[in-house]
Amino acid sequence: MKRIATVVSIGLVGLASLTACGSDTDGSSADSSPGVAEPTIEITTVSPDAAASIIDDAPDDLVILDVRTAEEFAEGHIEGAIQLDFYRPDFADQLAELDPAVPYVVYCRSGNRSGQTLPIMESLGFSSATDVEGGILAWQASGLPVVVD
Repeated sequence: MKRIATVVSIGLVGLASLTACGSDTDGSSADSSPGVAEPTIEITTVSPDAAASIIDDAPDDLVILDVRTAEEFAEGHIEGAIQLDFYRPDFADQLAELDPAVPYVVYCRSGNRSGQTLPIMESLGFSSATDVEGGILAWQASGLPVVVD
């Protein structure tokens, strides 16, 4: 019995040291790999008004990505958007050709296709993608402008 208690005590001490490893005295965790930062991934969904604010105050490298069909895109899209058809069999391959390091605002008709696009972008290593909640329908319902080809 004494032997079991000793093993349990040693195990608890080892567990305590593992959980304490990398901690400062103030309780914050220290980086386990000095000089190597974890990649920051920002995948979010925002209202059309919030998306419009992002676009209005956009960094130079912001990409507005419309994942609807070419026909839908021609009927009206957000100014400056590029179009990639979600329904194409090579959609993920085309998405993989885009720069994953720049920020994206993504939308579709109602939010379904763009919502499905975000996990694909995340798996491909994109660092920042913002989905327009409700898609172009919500964008237009909010009175925000579209461009017609």
